[in-house]
Amino acid sequence: MARTVPRLPEVLRRPRRRPADEKARPRAARRALPLPVRALAVLVAFACMVAFAVVLARITLQPSPASVPLTHSNLHPGRSLRECLEQASAREAIRQVGGNLVLGMPFGVLVPVLAPRARGVLQVLALTALVMLMVELVQGALVTGRAFDIDDVFLNTAGALLGWLLLGRRLGRGVHRRVRGPSAE
Repeated sequence: MARTVPRLPEVLRRPRRRPADEKARPRAARRALPLPVRALAVLVAFACMVAFAVVLARITLQPSPASVPLTHSNLHPGRSLRECLEQASAREAIRQVGGNLVLGMPFGVLVPVLAPRARGVLQVLALTALVMLMVELVQGALVTGRAFDIDDVFLNTAGALLGWLLLGRRLGRGVHRRVRGPSAE
């Protein structure tokens, strides 16, 4: 005895078709910003990145001869954070941890605008970690009264993640929005 499968009504079997004029028109969410607006956004982001680089250099690469007896390098992740939280005052701990987080945030905001191929979270984090590692190496090797601290690299990279989550992701998508043709829909 053969079993028959009930058929769906014709209306349910046909895929919904869009009118021809709707296919040709790109959705507003996929429209790229006009070129002058995008160029201005990239120019402003570039100026901000240059200003940030100057501030970063002044903060991290300025010698501190009075601190020479107090400086020591830290190659063990978490060690200086633990020491800071256990031994320093709450204000000093917030200044140290918060300052390093804030120092990394501009990377998370500006890199997705300046480098459209590096606007993903992993690319931003890798670039930030690389730059901050270089800063820490220069600090430890060449600057009097400064030392290499791996925890600073981690905190700066975490700051870049925060910047990317709060603003960078949206800015990168807004400035470098992909435009897809009708065949990609």
